[in-house]
Amino acid sequence: MFKQFASPAQESSRIRLPRSLNTLETWGFSLTGHILWINVIPGIHTALNTQAIFVWLPAVCFGMLLNYQVKHLGESLLNVAGGTPNYTCHLLKKHPLIARYAALGYFFSWVSVLPVNAIVLTDLIRVNLETIHVSFPTPIIQIGLTLLPFILAFSGTRGLGILHLFFILPAFGLLVMFAAQGMGWLIFSPSSPDFFPHDWSIPSFDVWAKWFLYVSYATYACETASAFVADSRHPRKTLSLLPLAAWLMIPIYLCASWVVTRLGVVDGNGQDSTFLNLLVTALPFWGNFAGLIITFLIAASCLLASATVVSNCPRILYQLAIDQHLSPVFAVVSRRGVLGPALTLTLLLSLCCLIWGNVAQILIVGNVGWFISIMAVHLGIWLQRHKSKVLFPRLTLGILILEVAVLLVGGLAWGLRDFLIGLFIPFVIIAIDAVIYNLPLPLCQPSWWIKKYNSRQVVNVNELLLYQVVVLITLLSGAVIIGWLLGINLSQSDYQGAGNLVVVLLMIVVFVGVAIACWTSLPPVVAIAEAQQATEHFFNVAQDGILVVDEDGIICKANSAAANLFAPLPSDLLGNHLNKWLTELSNNPSDWRKRSEHTLIWNSQVKTLEVSISDKSEQDFPEYVVIVHDITKRQQAEAILQKSEAQLRQQAQQLAAQLIQSEKMSSLGQLVAGVAHEINNPVSFIYSNLEPAEEYIQDLIRLLQMYEHYYPQPVPEIQAETEAIELNYLLKDLPKLLTSMRVGAKRISEIVKSLRSFSRLDEAEVKEVNIHEGLDNTLLILENRLKPHGSLPRIQVTKEYGELPLVECYAGQINQVFMNILVNAIDALELAINQGNLTEPPEIIIKTATLDHHQVMISIKDNGCGMSDSVQKHLFEPFFTTKPVGKGTGLGLSISYQIITEQHRGKLKCISTLHQGTEFLITIPRQQYTS
Repeated sequence: MFKQFASPAQESSRIRLPRSLNTLETWGFSLTGHILWINVIPGIHTALNTQAIFVWLPAVCFGMLLNYQVKHLGESLLNVAGGTPNYTCHLLKKHPLIARYAALGYFFSWVSVLPVNAIVLTDLIRVNLETIHVSFPTPIIQIGLTLLPFILAFSGTRGLGILHLFFILPAFGLLVMFAAQGMGWLIFSPSSPDFFPHDWSIPSFDVWAKWFLYVSYATYACETASAFVADSRHPRKTLSLLPLAAWLMIPIYLCASWVVTRLGVVDGNGQDSTFLNLLVTALPFWGNFAGLIITFLIAASCLLASATVVSNCPRILYQLAIDQHLSPVFAVVSRRGVLGPALTLTLLLSLCCLIWGNVAQILIVGNVGWFISIMAVHLGIWLQRHKSKVLFPRLTLGILILEVAVLLVGGLAWGLRDFLIGLFIPFVIIAIDAVIYNLPLPLCQPSWWIKKYNSRQVVNVNELLLYQVVVLITLLSGAVIIGWLLGINLSQSDYQGAGNLVVVLLMIVVFVGVAIACWTSLPPVVAIAEAQQATEHFFNVAQDGILVVDEDGIICKANSAAANLFAPLPSDLLGNHLNKWLTELSNNPSDWRKRSEHTLIWNSQVKTLEVSISDKSEQDFPEYVVIVHDITKRQQAEAILQKSEAQLRQQAQQLAAQLIQSEKMSSLGQLVAGVAHEINNPVSFIYSNLEPAEEYIQDLIRLLQMYEHYYPQPVPEIQAETEAIELNYLLKDLPKLLTSMRVGAKRISEIVKSLRSFSRLDEAEVKEVNIHEGLDNTLLILENRLKPHGSLPRIQVTKEYGELPLVECYAGQINQVFMNILVNAIDALELAINQGNLTEPPEIIIKTATLDHHQVMISIKDNGCGMSDSVQKHLFEPFFTTKPVGKGTGLGLSISYQIITEQHRGKLKCISTLHQGTEFLITIPRQQYTS
């Protein structure tokens, strides 16, 4: 029963609660708690009279502190719906059962308000109608008044919020006027019974606790605006009203209550009557208008509280589902902000309370859950006292301790059974939620609701017009008939309170009318608005220019894409004929071809446009839609493609040759690595056995020397063999032979290492490389060509290495570049020697240096035959070579150029003078920014 539910985001892709409410609409909901004063004042006034002020004072102070605390919490939880109970869940994260219990207690306390208001409002109507001898089925009206706010809520939040705001402002204004005029009359009127009573008395603690528990139902309820922060367009502005709502409690809960205490004296059975108490109080300063205004206030209080119930209760369940305290189905919301599953559960619980029917018991049960939820807020504040999001933690702890005493003493004072039911109700809702979570019905599955909300309504405009007219005729006819029947009954009776009845019925008719309109007309209207918004969106974001022209070819509407083609702004196009820009068009749009191409010269640019025009014969309005598509780039691309076919074929051949060369280099690298591996094994074996062989030979030499010492006169055969093998020379030369073998094996090992390093088969990715090491390995491999051969002298290599950091590069490719350039330098030197053009010793000079913090330079220079300017121009072109057939492919320098410039974002430059040598300059960045 108390398990944590899976995240709704994991269960289904729900729609987020849309921010559709403006600030005024959310502010209106924050004043509902003040209107609830009307429901609680008769009971406490009848029971305590002037002693009630000792209950109101601390209740108002605690309520004001709660408002400030909720505002402070809300500023750090701007995306949390539901307000106070859901803030409590965040305060009590480590205690999820307590958090869920408290939030559901808060939820049920609001749910219980709705059926109570339906019962009270039905009784008010019944009493007035019985006076004029009109009877009606009470249960049907009660059910109707209970369903009425749900009809509004199921149609969307905006209509309910606007209607609530329309009635809350005059109702709250009249309450403030009631308090102000009443206080003024008490102070200044000669008929006043004095502002202060002659006798003061303080109620006992049990009496005080009982009524504090009762009135806190209203004084703690002035933070309702926080429930709408998550769907407010300006959440911080919504929260900004909470301090104001706190201070507005003083004129309502203190001043108005004091006015009722001093003036509201009712005798007989009407002491508990809200209407009679307020009527008697207001008669001295409102006179004959008192009945009418009080009736309006009572009806407004009931209807507005009901509207608030169906607005904030679903948001509480929604956020509890988001926070994984309830079933994921309650987190589903429509695009218009309708919380269908949460509203359905709220409706079922409201009908259960309506069937229960005992107003006093419902109020007490709801009050207990409410009070516990506020205690949980104070508990959470104390537990989070070290966090910046809480205010007054020590004061809050004191209030919490007092509230514990009030709950126990006051709750039991109202009755043990109702107190226990109030404690148990949240567990009942948790059990209901567990059943919903495990029930396989479609209504209990988020996917069913999401499919319902994602389906778009198809609207037939002609049928919609007929639909609206029928609804309007029905409403007007019904209102006239009801008014006519009511007028007949009023004219036949002497009832003096006809105006009061008219006020109640008028307010109910307004709510019913808005409900019917929202349920019948609003969905199609919203669907049309959504379609219009989608059309406008497509019109504005279209990549092609779209213009609407009238019958004369005058531009009436244009999107941004059209402005980009013709003018700086869309407004600059309006009112002009389209042929101002497309000069080939005639003045009469009916003569325009459906599809044509036009040349536009605009802002020194020549553009080719493809123009498509709608067919007027297929539409009922005198307009043409012109779609303009810029095909300039497409035509340019076609021209380029036509001109470059031969070039592409040539590039394809070059690319194929380069791929072949790359494959050869890759195969060569694999071959080199394989040979190096195979050579390394026997060399390692020989090198590792040289040391023990030397030890063995030394041991044998010592043994021979011992034999020579102890047996100086060997037998003739041994002496003859000794002279034959030249033993003395062998003993001297054998250690030298081993040393030569060691040097040779070491040399072979170094060559193998250089071959493996040069191949770099395991380094295909970018990594940090020592450039000097790559140059040395390449030179070691080319050592055979650097040695003297026949008439060719040794080529001297001069290294002028600078301080180079590690460089990020493709090591194998860089080594390939070094190899290609050094081989070309050796070939040039050999050619110069053979031609007799080299008077100096052949030399290759390799320099390295750091140019700045970002680049390094490698220079490879020879004093060979050099090259002419004409040769240099084609040096890096594929297949270009000056070598005899069979000596070169013409791809080495071309591939080297691509490796440096494309693979490493560097530069490869050749500086050469004929008969004076050549220098290749390589510049590459230290780091390669590869993804």
